[in-house]
Amino acid sequence: MLKNKDDITVFALTSNVDLAERIVKDLGIPLGKCNVRHFADGEIMVQPAESVRGKHVFIVQSTCAPVSEHLMEVLVCLDACKRASAEEITCIIPYYGYARQDRKADARQPITSKLVADMLTVAGADRVVVFDLHAPQIQGFFDIPIDDMSAVSLLGQFVVRQKIENLAIVSPDHGGATRARRLAEYIGEDTPIAIIDKRRTAPNVAEALNIIGDVEGKNCVIVDDIVDTGGSLCGTINMLKQNGAKDVYCVCTHGLLSRDCVDRLEKAGIKKLIMTDSVALPEEKKRPWIEVVSISHMISKMIEAIMNHSSMAKVYEEFNEI
Repeated sequence: MLKNKDDITVFALTSNVDLAERIVKDLGIPLGKCNVRHFADGEIMVQPAESVRGKHVFIVQSTCAPVSEHLMEVLVCLDACKRASAEEITCIIPYYGYARQDRKADARQPITSKLVADMLTVAGADRVVVFDLHAPQIQGFFDIPIDDMSAVSLLGQFVVRQKIENLAIVSPDHGGATRARRLAEYIGEDTPIAIIDKRRTAPNVAEALNIIGDVEGKNCVIVDDIVDTGGSLCGTINMLKQNGAKDVYCVCTHGLLSRDCVDRLEKAGIKKLIMTDSVALPEEKKRPWIEVVSISHMISKMIEAIMNHSSMAKVYEEFNEI
């Protein structure tokens, strides 16, 4: 519970208003008043409509599509709050855009995840909170405190409630093997895992080559951090079914569902997609087989821990209980 609710203000920009409203309801405080305007030429103005002097300000905004606009809103809001004498500013960025450009995979490529970290710091952020970074080492790009929260326990609770028999956890690539193992251990130590061996031929294009592990006759749960265009996921679903898998589920933290992703997944025969509300699900993309798990309660508990100067480990312990 917050010790002093008068010392905190939570602002929602344009990408996560519903999530922010759930967070402040959980905290028992009103949502901060903030005006976000986009001018005809594309310039952005963000102006707090209430005093933030001496307060700890939390800015809730995922930098999802349109990525650059949402990122710029955060930067402008940071500058406005800093110039309005906020005592401390925390950016809650459930989905951290540009995270997939975390290294030079080819000649003359940028490392934009580091660039964004620098911009947030220069603009005035004192702390950043994210969920399931695409690459955990991005934490090292920041010179300010960063909390990389994980939604694996929340997603694991949902999988347990489904009571899926003869279950196998599947990682869609080698990089996600650790995430798959964490989910498998959460569900039960004897839960088997499988790994898809794939290669990425171009951005948003991946080719599944082989399966490491046994999926024949099993109901598979694919676990991933991001579902974007769905190409990689559809390839994984097809390969699993070709190798004798029964129903195929997917759990992910960030459901971007770009372009025709929803239609592609439906055609691929996915049983159910479970995602968090780190990115808002548009009305036109809602389907009976898509379920959304909210991270709002975890964020509200994290805010309480920051404001009360208590351990973040206790927040994880609360959500690790089945």
